[in-house]
Amino acid sequence: MELWILLLALFLILIGAEVFTNALEHLGERLGISEGVTGSIFAAVGTALPEAMVPIVAVVASSASLETRHEVGVGAILGAPLMLSTLTLFLMGMFAAHRRGWNSYFRPEPTGLLRDLHWFLFAFLLATIAVFIPVEWRVTRVTIAFGLTLSYMIYLMLTIRASRGLVEQGHGTEADHPLFLSKIKLPENLVTIIIQLLLGLALIVGGAKGFVFGVEHLAAWLGISTLALSLLIVPVATELPEKVNSILWIRRGRDTLAFGNITGAMVFQGSLLPALGVMLTPWVPRKEVLLGMGLTFLATTYLLVLARRQSLQPHHVILNGLCYLAFVVLVTVI
Repeated sequence: MELWILLLALFLILIGAEVFTNALEHLGERLGISEGVTGSIFAAVGTALPEAMVPIVAVVASSASLETRHEVGVGAILGAPLMLSTLTLFLMGMFAAHRRGWNSYFRPEPTGLLRDLHWFLFAFLLATIAVFIPVEWRVTRVTIAFGLTLSYMIYLMLTIRASRGLVEQGHGTEADHPLFLSKIKLPENLVTIIIQLLLGLALIVGGAKGFVFGVEHLAAWLGISTLALSLLIVPVATELPEKVNSILWIRRGRDTLAFGNITGAMVFQGSLLPALGVMLTPWVPRKEVLLGMGLTFLATTYLLVLARRQSLQPHHVILNGLCYLAFVVLVTVI
């Protein structure tokens, strides 16, 4: 039964992602914004909302024990940027290689990609520092949480400010295909675009929930800690929207949208959600936490170095995939 639920959930996510990305391209084109804003803010935040709710519900509204709620919350918060910076990039690279070859080059708009990676590393460094701050130092923790929130607000401002110049340079958002709802004779206007956007997001959310349910039941036999299970399972289930959207865009040669969808979500989930963790959970340096943080830094720094050289190729992100494999192996044996 759980297998059928997983397959149905995956189908819903795939359909929802196709509907969502199509509407998002039309929204970005109609608003006259850059692909950087469309990918790094609209797509990243929109598809990150389903998994963002997992730690919030776990910490604030779950009926489980306090320890379990904290472990699920911390695992979901830290597992998301780990997943995005490792396995998600590897999968995107694999699909790009299938279409273009392993030695082809990615061509995302460089300033937006570098901005995303720099702001993520800055915010994630603050979140990492907070792990070593005693719970009793409440003022210090509140200050760090405020800094994390403020960093995302500044990031939004800088990304939106850069949009006009990028549009003038030819990096405006353009839709590849007609709006899907226009095929059933609905007018192709802003209202229809928003309706299709919400429809796609609803399918993604519904699919993600079903996928989480199926994975939780199939993974019950693993026999590892709740924190380790959360770090492994929750991100795999809830990060599917980012993976699917980016794979769709990378197959169409829309590298800026594909990368922005991932790196923008990394900034969102590496700043606002850790702020929640710092404020509402113990946020302590357990071995699973430190391992996940270390591999996230390694994978992201590696990507940043390649992005600075503008020499990023599909075979490069094999290392990102190996980082995730190393995490899976180590977290199940330590």
